[in-house]
Amino acid sequence: MAMVALLVAVTGSHPRAAAADVRIPLGGGAGIVVNGDTMCTLTTIGGDAAGDLIGFTSAHCGGPGAQVAAEGAENAGILGTMVAGNDNLDYAVIKFDPAKVTPVANFNGFLISGIGPDPAFGEIACKQGRTTGNSCGVTWGMGQTPGTIVMQVCGQPGDSGAPVTVNNQLVGMIHGAFSDNLPTCVIKYIPLHTPAVVMSFNAILADINAKHRPGAGFAPLPG
Repeated sequence: MAMVALLVAVTGSHPRAAAADVRIPLGGGAGIVVNGDTMCTLTTIGGDAAGDLIGFTSAHCGGPGAQVAAEGAENAGILGTMVAGNDNLDYAVIKFDPAKVTPVANFNGFLISGIGPDPAFGEIACKQGRTTGNSCGVTWGMGQTPGTIVMQVCGQPGDSGAPVTVNNQLVGMIHGAFSDNLPTCVIKYIPLHTPAVVMSFNAILADINAKHRPGAGFAPLPG
């Protein structure tokens, strides 16, 4: 199965936060800026077993040590740092500074109320990306690569890491396009485009818990 990752984007002109001493609200679907020049989407935010404020995004957005700011609030400075990841499952763990971030379960109308099981064929899933916003589509099934799910949701550069939910339960994050031989998503309301490859959030949590990395024992902020 062909997978086209790298759904990232270079920053452009975005409104800036007026004050640097106000905590920035962040939740699943928020735009983030990695190392000052790469746009991606925050998957979710919550706490881990160590009591740290933890978020997730795609590993191809950046690796351990990469600094994370909020899109539109770059003047607030660095809000977190990537502390772990897995290229095979394409996830990165972000440790946020709780003095700078207000975690929210409902960001811009996209609610994450918990973690759900991997969706079955035919279930409708929805995603929230910083580029294409909210879009929903059918689940085709598990991908050929372990830990992946194929879904008919829209994705464009900058949507990497975008949360995917079923009935407001987090099931995965956007990884990339299913095939570069099929049309890309241009208008999210027209589903005649390549499906998206989604990384199973359950597979991600199983990996991180087994390795006792930062983020182990993660639970999203209750919605």
